Amino acid sequence: MKTTTKSTTASKSNSASENKSKTTASTKTAGSKASETKKAASKSGSGAVKAKSSAAEGLRELFVDSLKDIYWAEKALTKALPKMAKNATSENLITTINDHLAVTQEQVARLEEVFSLVGEKATAKKCDAMEGLIKEGESIMEETEVGPVRDAGIIAASQKIEHYEIATYGTLAAFAQTLGEDDAVLLLEKTLAEEKEADSLLTEAAYNTINFDANEEDQE
Repeated sequence: MKTTTKSTTASKSNSASENKSKTTASTKTAGSKASETKKAASKSGSGAVKAKSSAAEGLRELFVDSLKDIYWAEKALTKALPKMAKNATSENLITTINDHLAVTQEQVARLEEVFSLVGEKATAKKCDAMEGLIKEGESIMEETEVGPVRDAGIIAASQKIEHYEIATYGTLAAFAQTLGEDDAVLLLEKTLAEEKEADSLLTEAAYNTINFDANEEDQE
């Protein structure tokens, strides 16, 4: 009987020790989480950007907000591209820009379809990035003489725009895929393919003649 009593006492002691260890570990975990929360709160007061009252709180909101951005961007491009075409001198470049203008107009309509598919009204929200890229393009035209040098500048500005659009549509397609908006994914990927093709055509125009002609202008 004494042996049994000792065994029971030892068992209770071990159990109490285990419970104490679990409690200590749990306390440490809670303390660690609290510490992380405090650190995050501390960061928010030192350098972190404060969110607007209208800030997106979920992926769908971010997706729709990004759609509004690129919708504004594409509509702005339908006004900017004709100006670029008028300032270009290379027939190949003029044709490339005008062809992409027609494609861009189709992309605007396609975005309106995407809005409809996800149950949102097609609304444009000013895109600061595209506004900056278009202004840079205008600045390049002002700072270059008409001819091959300006054509090279127009290509450079246009490709920056295409790269921005490629990044945007790639991201939008990924968002739509995650959200289960499969029909929207197909439309966004179609536009993404068009932007990649436009970028390739601009590269071809640059390397076929324009960059070399612009270089000859320097040597004259």
